[in-house]
Amino acid sequence: MGLGVFVAICAAVCMGAATVLQAMGTRMAVADAADGREVSGVGTLLRAVRCWPFIAGVGLDMLGFAGELVSLRLLPIFVVEAALASSLAVTAVVAAWLLRVRLRGAEWVAVATVCCGLALLAVAAGREGSSDGDELLRLATLCASIGLAVAGAAVQHLVRRHRAAVLGLVAGLSFGVVAISVRMLPGFDVVELLTAPTAYAVVISGISGFVFLVDALQSGSVTAATAAMVIGESLGPAVFGVVWLGDSTRQGWAPVAVLGFVLSIVSALALARFGEAEQHAEPS
Repeated sequence: MGLGVFVAICAAVCMGAATVLQAMGTRMAVADAADGREVSGVGTLLRAVRCWPFIAGVGLDMLGFAGELVSLRLLPIFVVEAALASSLAVTAVVAAWLLRVRLRGAEWVAVATVCCGLALLAVAAGREGSSDGDELLRLATLCASIGLAVAGAAVQHLVRRHRAAVLGLVAGLSFGVVAISVRMLPGFDVVELLTAPTAYAVVISGISGFVFLVDALQSGSVTAATAAMVIGESLGPAVFGVVWLGDSTRQGWAPVAVLGFVLSIVSALALARFGEAEQHAEPS
């Protein structure tokens, strides 16, 4: 249990710091444009991959994802998802340091509350459920990943009003499917992975969720997109883990776990504007 909590928190730290480093790399890429013209989209990305902060950020994101995979095999899903949502607190603190972003008093309170919520979860969480789901549930997860990919594509083409929030929600739900699918993987043997519906669900939802999140962040309010993503990524998997996979708390500690989960998620929502740190970096 202790190892799982430690790995989940490390994953959150990696992902939170990665956001800031990638923002720094993007800023450097734009500033170093030789021709002085404004760059955006693919042009910004091509320049950013040549900047060390951006590369370091991608590396930290990969470490964070690896930590997520490990922690999902050791902890109830609701603990892992709350920890990952807390990466916004890490982003806020690191952005205040490296990007000179001014945190309001309420945001410092939110950072502290995230830590308190995670501490309560760490104390109250029990072992992960013994169930890995049956074949029908694994197939349903694969179908859900495909359905969300189709729904997200439809939103991209059809929705204009509240587009950022809707795409953020679809991205969050997709990331939630990734968490559930990782939990239900039969193992990491190559043959097992090639025949497991949940392995394909991880790939489909991981890629489509990332694409939808990027589109959401570029479509409108970063705060709305990130808040919707946090809700979709956290609540669904938490309920799924408890209802279908047998996740639980320590005996008699359920109210404490609920309080810790709520504090972590609500505080993360208060820090949602840091979903894309570059949007709030002060000019240097």
